[in-house]
Amino acid sequence: MNTMESEVMVDAQVHIRWAIRRDMPEIMQIENDCFPIPWSDADFHRALCQREVIGLIAEIEDCIVGFVIYEFRADRLIVLNFAVRPDCQRRGIGTALINKLKSKLRPNRRKRITLHTRETNIVAQRFFSSQGFRALGVKRGLYQCDETNEDAYLFQYRLPVTPDCMGKR
Repeated sequence: MNTMESEVMVDAQVHIRWAIRRDMPEIMQIENDCFPIPWSDADFHRALCQREVIGLIAEIEDCIVGFVIYEFRADRLIVLNFAVRPDCQRRGIGTALINKLKSKLRPNRRKRITLHTRETNIVAQRFFSSQGFRALGVKRGLYQCDETNEDAYLFQYRLPVTPDCMGKR
């Protein structure tokens, strides 16, 4: 275990599982606690009704403490929404969720994870950078629909190239 891993150890075991319908009230509570302009019930419903969109939750002792909503594509995963309960942040829960997504990447198929963060969400930018994501560019006015007309940074994590997959492009 390296120093970074030891710094993100959680107080209790984090369990990651598929989100189910009865999780929605707790997911909505986390969403509302984390974001000044949260997704609505309709936003979650619209996303999760798509066949290629999946929700995962993080639990500690049967209590939901975080979630990720992501879309499967042939070449990548796209994080649509990601949050950890404010009183549970900085305990490795977000790292556990990201590691679960990274475990779904494959050298011969799905090699990257992408996401957008608001330009004002410095905490998210720092977190994703600490997880190996790199900012690739700016999407101007991505958040026009919420009256902020805020720009977003595009972040990407790429599966590291190993000697076994070099030359197999």
